[in-house]
Amino acid sequence: MKRISEVMSKTGEPLMLEALAAIKAYRDAQDGGASPDEVERLRLLADSLYRAVMKFQLLEAGSLPDPTH
Repeated sequence: MKRISEVMSKTGEPLMLEALAAIKAYRDAQDGGASPDEVERLRLLADSLYRAVMKFQLLEAGSLPDPTH
């Protein structure tokens, strides 16, 4: 648990909060009957931010895999 709070206390916390807000916006758009284009846009944004958080956490833990091109 200490490791998670250490990661969150660094620059990852704002990114994590942004990702959570994007996921909430996506779910709200789905539930609120937003247009399919808007729902898809929010899904892509939420997915992108979620992946960025995961990569940041792996980088901080020192276990980020080699990139594949």
